[in-house]
Amino acid sequence: MKLFFQQKYFQKIELDEQNVSPGISKLVKFITMSSLAAVLFSPLAYSNDESKKIVTKKADTPTENVLVIMFDDMRFDTFSYRDGPVNTPNIDALAAESVRFDNAMTTTGLCSPSRAAMFTGRWGHKTGLDDNVELWHSRVSELDPKEGGIMRAASEAGYLVGYVGKWHLGAQGTKMRGAEIDLGQGHEARERFSRQWTPYDKVPQVKGYYEGKLDENNEKHEYFMTLPGGYEDTEAYKKVVYGQDMIKQAAKDKRPFFGVISFNQPHPAYRVPEPYASMFDPTTLKLPENHLIPRVNKPLAQDGIWWPWHDVGHMSDLDWRKSRAFYYGAIAMVDRIVGDLLETAKEEGMYDDLTVILVGDQGSMLGEHGLYDKGPYAYDELMRMPLLIKSPHQKNKTVNRQVSIIDIAPTLSDIMGLPLGDDIDGRTLLPLMTEGDAADKGKVDSALYAYEWYNGSWFGIRAIRTPEMKFVWNPGDSRDEFYDLVKDPIEKNNEINNKKYRKQLQEMVVLLEQELVRVDDPSVDKFRHHMKARGLL
Repeated sequence: MKLFFQQKYFQKIELDEQNVSPGISKLVKFITMSSLAAVLFSPLAYSNDESKKIVTKKADTPTENVLVIMFDDMRFDTFSYRDGPVNTPNIDALAAESVRFDNAMTTTGLCSPSRAAMFTGRWGHKTGLDDNVELWHSRVSELDPKEGGIMRAASEAGYLVGYVGKWHLGAQGTKMRGAEIDLGQGHEARERFSRQWTPYDKVPQVKGYYEGKLDENNEKHEYFMTLPGGYEDTEAYKKVVYGQDMIKQAAKDKRPFFGVISFNQPHPAYRVPEPYASMFDPTTLKLPENHLIPRVNKPLAQDGIWWPWHDVGHMSDLDWRKSRAFYYGAIAMVDRIVGDLLETAKEEGMYDDLTVILVGDQGSMLGEHGLYDKGPYAYDELMRMPLLIKSPHQKNKTVNRQVSIIDIAPTLSDIMGLPLGDDIDGRTLLPLMTEGDAADKGKVDSALYAYEWYNGSWFGIRAIRTPEMKFVWNPGDSRDEFYDLVKDPIEKNNEINNKKYRKQLQEMVVLLEQELVRVDDPSVDKFRHHMKARGLL
């Protein structure tokens, strides 16, 4: 099977002198023929126009079965397979069979834009989806139905397509993209262009915390809550049952299967039943070094209250600890969810031949830098996400190169033999799955990140990350950010004005400019103007 995928991979490349940019012709001089294929799949390996084309040919008879298990605001660093604080035996077992992408990044630390990028492989400035949908004062209501992405491609190729749980890209969006199974989307609007949900009840609730008022069980339910009943009484478990039903239906269907089971957990507020609510003692939790550290020399937007629960001035030390403890409890429940779903796949005889993708749409802040939930910034706690891909055709391994959530759609396109269309910004991860980090030999290890809007408020943030450095351009502010991730992995010290980093800063500015050009980002002209004004371009 490994040989089959290697042959499939090489058959998709058609390279001639007209398709190779001058910069790449120089790069090729430094690589061997054995690594040429890996370089060709790099975003840097094509001219600006050619990088947008996915040349995957439609499979004559698609045969792959794929299940995506997705969670909301799930950090990368809490699982036991990552030496995190939560015992996650089911996820650990999956990781042991998977290609682990230990440096996976989201495109945007916000639900709707990151999900749009995942399903389409395209940035928000192209799809029009660069903000949350269906929420208070957001400008957009849905992902344009023309953006069919991997779901519509699977449906049109003859796959049984199913979707369970959180979508958050507009009402009826899964059905419009060909999902025959469409279940359990819960609180989301079921009619297109419904009125935005507005958090009127949350404002007085948070205000009450300042006045000493508490919710049931003396808790702050906008931050942590013990749910009544047990695991099987939760909304998450309802989605588990729907997901199990979908797996059972797929096992009986002769068609290949593409399914997504998407959970709201562990999104704040962190709400779990027993035993998860009491699983971790908040008074003994180890806190990270950047927990509640003052934000010094940081952009003003980080002080903003963009959602009522971002107002955290009332939070005591114990409140913060309880929020973290409940989050850890939520991760333990997530592990049980994963175990229940994969056990069903095994019972139905699907598991051995099933490609399983476990992914989070972004991370979440648990008090680092004094921040809660998410917002317009690019800290690693928000930018990084978990990503495991178990493939029956690939050996387990750990990939340390940075990859992005935007790479998932083109990877699925490759695995499932589906045409994804032109103007795709992500890249297939199959070379890394097959060859490991060696597939990216000779290429810059970087990840692009954006934060254009947050529920109707504009920020326009662009960031570029390497394993050593991070540069954040804040066009709506007069202050940018530069972090030395080797000396300062907690991103405490903004070195943007430190002359000692002038050379590294210039290199990161050039790297970000190259990425903005590659993806046709309309902000590139403004970026150049700002950087030239500072003598950095």
